[in-house]
Amino acid sequence: MTGRLIAIGDIHGCSEALQVLLEAIAPQPADTIVTLGDYVDRGSDSKGVIDRLLELSKQCRLVPLMGNHEEMMLQVVRDEEPPYRWMQCGGMDTLDSYGFAGDMRVIPDEHFKFFDELLDYHEEEDCFFVHANYDPILELRDQPDDLLRWVKLTSFVPPPHRNGKRAICGHTHDRGGEIFDVGHLTCLDTYCYGGGWLTAMEIRTGELWQSNRKGTLRK
Repeated sequence: MTGRLIAIGDIHGCSEALQVLLEAIAPQPADTIVTLGDYVDRGSDSKGVIDRLLELSKQCRLVPLMGNHEEMMLQVVRDEEPPYRWMQCGGMDTLDSYGFAGDMRVIPDEHFKFFDELLDYHEEEDCFFVHANYDPILELRDQPDDLLRWVKLTSFVPPPHRNGKRAICGHTHDRGGEIFDVGHLTCLDTYCYGGGWLTAMEIRTGELWQSNRKGTLRK
């Protein structure tokens, strides 16, 4: 028997929401959980989010995607690029959660390993997962990084991909905390850090779990 296929939208440092959501989901070893990127920044406990995802990887099959916020973070902490853009987008919240005092070695090696191994996309038999957007003509392996991580659905909603599979994404938050669904594409960024919800969806059944940043489940 195959397990569940569950996607979790943008977490953005909301560790309490993630913890309560996972308690409600009760992951099993046969389950696959795809996290859609943007684990860090904005919220207050990015370190706690990564700690919990590392625990989750021991409970089930975890497939974590790269978001634009992880890209910005790695450009600074690994590649030593100027920090200004990352700081404007919540980077200081992330560093504060690690107890940063001027030395990037405060970030544990296992967290660096987690970030380094994030995926650009994930594909299943009947659906695929990206952080932000996609080109409907290009094969998934040929998608440009900028499109996968940065281009919001407010810029354009792509038509169905050439592979005919349903797309699951995050990145474009809905300030009302609602899921955006046009049939061939479903966006699960429901604005947890800004007062909305963290959303998880069982892709094949449509079952939903939602929790806010205070750790309250949505009925």
